[in-house]
Amino acid sequence: MPRAAPRLFFEVIRMTSVVFGLDFGTSNSALSANIDGKVSMIDIDRYNETGKTLKSVIYYDDEERLFFSGQEAVNQYIENDAFGRYIQSIKSFLPDASFEKTEVGNKTYTLEQLIGMILRTIRERGEKAVGQAADSLVLGRPVVFSEDPECEALANRRLLKAAELAGFKDVHFQLEPIAAALAYENSLAAGEEKTVLVGDFGGGTSDFTIIKARGGQHGENRDRRDDVLGLGGVYIGGDTFDSAIMWHKVAPYFGKEVRVKALYDDFTLPVSSLILGKLKQWHQIPHLRHPKIEAILKDIRHRADKPKLIENLQNLIEDNYGYLLFRAIEETKCRLSTDETALVRFKEGQLAISEPLARTEFDEIIDGDVKKIDACVNTVMAQAGLGAEDIDTVFLTGGSSHILKIRDLFVQRFGTQKIDSQNAFTSVAYGLGCSSYLTDSRE
Repeated sequence: MPRAAPRLFFEVIRMTSVVFGLDFGTSNSALSANIDGKVSMIDIDRYNETGKTLKSVIYYDDEERLFFSGQEAVNQYIENDAFGRYIQSIKSFLPDASFEKTEVGNKTYTLEQLIGMILRTIRERGEKAVGQAADSLVLGRPVVFSEDPECEALANRRLLKAAELAGFKDVHFQLEPIAAALAYENSLAAGEEKTVLVGDFGGGTSDFTIIKARGGQHGENRDRRDDVLGLGGVYIGGDTFDSAIMWHKVAPYFGKEVRVKALYDDFTLPVSSLILGKLKQWHQIPHLRHPKIEAILKDIRHRADKPKLIENLQNLIEDNYGYLLFRAIEETKCRLSTDETALVRFKEGQLAISEPLARTEFDEIIDGDVKKIDACVNTVMAQAGLGAEDIDTVFLTGGSSHILKIRDLFVQRFGTQKIDSQNAFTSVAYGLGCSSYLTDSRE
């Protein structure tokens, strides 16, 4: 069941001359600037040719240099044949109490410090673009970080601390689907009103809001609490669907179905789920690089019915090509938004994968997660007390909004004519720049 949305707190921001709106995403981040009431997007990654976003990554190479985020970090990682430490999807660790510190080179960093590095890089690039310092920030956050209230509060505190470490002094949160709604509202003519269901599909979460959008409201100091009719979120996002493809179609290449002969009895066992479970998320794979795990795999390889697959797993861990593998998986997922069938293509050393995936099979793989998204939408609609006929527009944003099974969920309920999706990767950041009444970051 989707977790209930957090209570909203609104307050008037007294705008300084420059306020940044920062959408720190699990996969990509984007930045807007509100300068004297005028909002514009800022290009924060000159290496990224696909849009005004920056990959939320950190790369540390073997020469003890840090490449703080973006396509440059990806390029360096690939050029160095995946050697070094590459950290992605770090936002997903915010509610994880077990992640306190990690070794990067010969230094120890807290999670807040690592995220702070990314946010500081974004702030510095933003300041360079606008030509002045900016220490006021409207920072996006999902409706739900975790189903556990304590983990939820932990994530909130950590994200705020990271922003402060990045040099921001005046930090306020805005829920990401509300920010997307404000971006849509900015496109309405003065006096035009619509009841809008916003679906914001990020890398880690899917968040929804129903809001009374009112054209011409930008810049006005109006309390918008009564305009927000419903809020909800579920911890399912783009990474979830990549994980599903990995587990169902690619994990068999790394021993998912291997049987291992018991040491002293005549029966076989599967490879430990504690090991194989790490394959579901690429940023968990480096955690397997441990002497005890290496010894276990070396032992079971000699007793496995398919030792080559265990060798594949050993190479995956030792050569650290989890990111490259998941990038191939993500590309396959994206192709299925237009093609009926796509191949997971990957080659590394002696391993060559060319695994077909039909859209119908992909739909079956993600069916359970899509049903949870549907249940969350039901909850938000019930919270608002509205039916499909009461919704004027369904505004979808984020990469997973392009997945046809997800899009069809909204088409079947609301009709094609109500679906609108613009600037899928920058709408939230733009809306953050438009925000005047914000969720208080200190709650």
